[in-house]
Amino acid sequence: MGLPTTIRSLKRKGLRLEKGQILDRNYTGPVLEEVLKTNKVIHEVPTEGVYRGKPVVVAPIHSKDGKAIAALGVVDILATIDLHAVFQEYTSVLEEVEDAKR
Repeated sequence: MGLPTTIRSLKRKGLRLEKGQILDRNYTGPVLEEVLKTNKVIHEVPTEGVYRGKPVVVAPIHSKDGKAIAALGVVDILATIDLHAVFQEYTSVLEEVEDAKR
C-alpha cells in the first residue's frame, strides 16, 4: 500500500511494514490489541508504541463465525490533513481562477 502497515493474529504477534520492507516480525501495538479484544474498527492516535502521536486505523479480520482472528492497521495519512482549511480556501481559489479567465 505504501503506508506504514501492521498486522497480527489473535495467537501470534505479527509484522510491521514500512516502504515495502518488513521492519519487525514480532510486532504488536496497543490499537492492534484493542481491536482483537473489541472486534471493532478503531480510528485513534496512540499514546504509546511505535506510532505514538500518529493517527491510525485498525480493523479486525473475522473468522467465518464473525470472531476477530487478526487485526490489520495502517497509519491514517488523511487524518493529518486539515480538510476544513482545505475546503475553506476552495471558494477563493475558484474565484481567482474565474477572475484570471476574464
